[in-house]
Amino acid sequence: MKLAYWMYAGPAHIGTLRVASSFRNVHAIMHAPLGDDYFNVMRSTPERERDFTPVTASVVDRHVLARGSQEKVINNISRKDEEQHPDLIVSTPTCTSSILQEDLQNFVDRASLSSESDVIPADVNYHRVNEPQAADRTLEQITRFHLDRARRRGSLDRSVTNAPSANIIGISTLGFHNQHDCRELKRLPGESGIAVNQVIPEGGSLKYLKDLPRAWFNTVPHREVGLMTATFLEKEYGMPYISITPMGISNTADFIAQIGKLVNVWTSALSEKRLNYKLYVDNQTKFVSQAAWFSKSIDCQNLAGKEAVIFGDATHAASITKILVKEMGIRVSCPGTYCKHDAERFNEQVQGLCDEVIVTEDHTEVGDTIARIEPSAIFGTQMERHIGKRIDIPCGVISSPVHIQNFPLGYRPFLGYEGTNQIADPIYNSFNLGMEDHSLDVFGGHDTKGVSTKSLSTDGRDININWTPEAESEPNKIPGFVRGRTKKNTEVYAKQINIPEITIDVTYAAKEKSSS
Repeated sequence: MKLAYWMYAGPAHIGTLRVASSFRNVHAIMHAPLGDDYFNVMRSTPERERDFTPVTASVVDRHVLARGSQEKVINNISRKDEEQHPDLIVSTPTCTSSILQEDLQNFVDRASLSSESDVIPADVNYHRVNEPQAADRTLEQITRFHLDRARRRGSLDRSVTNAPSANIIGISTLGFHNQHDCRELKRLPGESGIAVNQVIPEGGSLKYLKDLPRAWFNTVPHREVGLMTATFLEKEYGMPYISITPMGISNTADFIAQIGKLVNVWTSALSEKRLNYKLYVDNQTKFVSQAAWFSKSIDCQNLAGKEAVIFGDATHAASITKILVKEMGIRVSCPGTYCKHDAERFNEQVQGLCDEVIVTEDHTEVGDTIARIEPSAIFGTQMERHIGKRIDIPCGVISSPVHIQNFPLGYRPFLGYEGTNQIADPIYNSFNLGMEDHSLDVFGGHDTKGVSTKSLSTDGRDININWTPEAESEPNKIPGFVRGRTKKNTEVYAKQINIPEITIDVTYAAKEKSSS
């Protein structure tokens, strides 16, 4: 176990709670201290929802620590069964329950004897998986549980729908722009003549899970949650799935092409007319997505030669890298992800598009990489936004974890053709913030803040270098958007020649060295 004051991915029980809370009438119970019941606030505040199933905390207090849980967890399960009548109760392990060596399976077995609701323990190893991995596993576990039971009871309908249809798997609460992406995903196949059979887990009902195999195929828009369920459905029920993320013009066209390929396999078997989506893709690219036109405009061409660093979950980081490099002609020096379990595929996705790749859960390592590269813009999580503020580099947020302002009330999808427009805006605006600050400096719009040129890590290896007043005023003569880099280059030069104080002569010498 590692002590950290910042984590990109939350603990395992948050992933389980996200999935359980996304379904309708599914209740989650966690055995944890009172401070760990923050999920309900986190669930209701950013998503701005009033109608959702709250999570129950079976509180670990001093009595539990002294005498053990005894009947407390079982009583809480029975009480929720009587009060709420949920379709399913999920008991999730937490750090506390693991430390106390609680036997959740025993609690569940005993509670099931008197409960009318189904009760299952979340089958996740709390110490080995993180939030997205636990969410992925919990969704697969709930889906498997209900389909296996329907098959045993003989209520499983294996006939496919008359019209082409698809399941959307993995859309859940607290996902980055997930609600907006879900709306766009429903519209995208719908305009292609594909009906949406079910969306799980967000807004899904357990009594309809038995109809999942009736769809012609499954889509998994985000690999972090849903891939295990799609793999299970393919193995057990022969359902193909699409794991291409329709983010960006190219990926969206590939996504629709894959839909056409799968649908035409069925239409050939049913002796129906084959479908051609080429005209649909052309019309959407020309008239719905403005990103294709924008990428050819002088505004976007002015970004050629700009440098970016990208960091986030594997899905968004890889997709944004492709958009910047392939569609906008922007150099990506270093894409990265905190999804270490998906590192191999992430490297495959960005291969040949960048100079280096970083896969880490350590935000200080990410910060030091950004400070070393000194890109024109950063695209990452809320942590990269904080890093950018410290070293005066603009940052566009493209991935969880995020602040509440990244749960907009307006329609802001990242997927589909409308998503290409929404992505183009923060990319363009992020690169142009530096020029805007320079204009404000020139015309006296605000006081220029001092630039931090230190490494962001806290290992104590940085050496403080003093500037004389005359040397301190020298960088103010150059544009603000390159001032930070100039100061840092000067300090690096001073460290190389072991000069503890920077004078005006040192700044001139550093300038000559950098231009030589």
